[in-house]
Amino acid sequence: MSSTNYVLWVNEFFSLPITPPNHEMDTKKKFDSLGLDVSADEIFSSSFAAAIFLEQIKFKNSGKKAYVIGESGILEELELIDVPYLGGPDDRDKVLSMGPGDKLEYDKNVGAVIVGFDRHINYYKIQYAQLCINKNEGCHFIATNTDSVSPITDAQEWAGGGSMVGAIKGCTGKEPTVVGKPSPLIIDYLCDRLHLQRDRICMVGDRLDTDILFGTDNGLKTVLVLSGVTSEEKLFSKENTIIPDFYANSINDFFIDGSLGFTAT
Repeated sequence: MSSTNYVLWVNEFFSLPITPPNHEMDTKKKFDSLGLDVSADEIFSSSFAAAIFLEQIKFKNSGKKAYVIGESGILEELELIDVPYLGGPDDRDKVLSMGPGDKLEYDKNVGAVIVGFDRHINYYKIQYAQLCINKNEGCHFIATNTDSVSPITDAQEWAGGGSMVGAIKGCTGKEPTVVGKPSPLIIDYLCDRLHLQRDRICMVGDRLDTDILFGTDNGLKTVLVLSGVTSEEKLFSKENTIIPDFYANSINDFFIDGSLGFTAT
C-alpha cells in the first residue's frame, strides 16, 4: 500500500468496527494479538461516530445529558467530549414495578438517547429511552448502527445493534439519526482531518448493507469478503442491489503468492 492509497479494514490501515462492546483499545488488543501494528488513533468505532455527531451539533453547549442504551465504549467517548450521561451498564439489573399507579421517573434534562449494541438491554432501558424521546422536547434519537445480526462469535450469528434500535423505534414511532456505517459522517471526518482523496480509498467489509453501501455511497472502491455474514450466493442473488467492485473469500486473499486475490464483480 503506497502512501497515497488507503484501506478501511472492517472488524479485523483504518479500522471501523461497527458493534464493539468496549472502546477502541479493546480492538487494538485484538490487532496486537494478531501481530498487526495498528495504533489506537487509527481505529474509529461507531461509538466514536456518536461523539462526533454530538460535537457537530454542539450538544455540550445545551447543558443537557445523554441517556445510553449500550456498553462502556459509548460512555468512554462521552467522557472524552465532556458530555454528562446516565444509563448504560448501570441500568443492566433494573426492574420496573408496574402495579396500579406506578410510573417510571425520568430525567427531564436528557437531550439525546444513544442506542448501540447492548448485551444487557431490558425493559427498564426501553421505557426510559421512550420517555426521554417522546416527552423531552427536541431529544435526539441516535443509533450507532442498525445491523440486524452480527457474527459476535464464530459459532453463530447474534442479534445485532439494529434489534436494540428497532425496539426504540417501535415504541417511539421515530426514526433515529444513524451515525455508523453507511452514514457518511466518519468518512467525511477522516477525509477532512487527514486530507484523504476518496478515489484513493478502498473499503473492505463483510456486510453489503453497511460496509459496501458505505463505500458505494461515499465514492470509495469496495471489496466484499465472504468470511462474514454475506455468502457468494447472496451477493449474486436477484434480490441484492448492492454490488462491490471486487470480492474475495477472506482478507487472507489480499496476499496470494505476492498478488491480490480479488475477483471483480
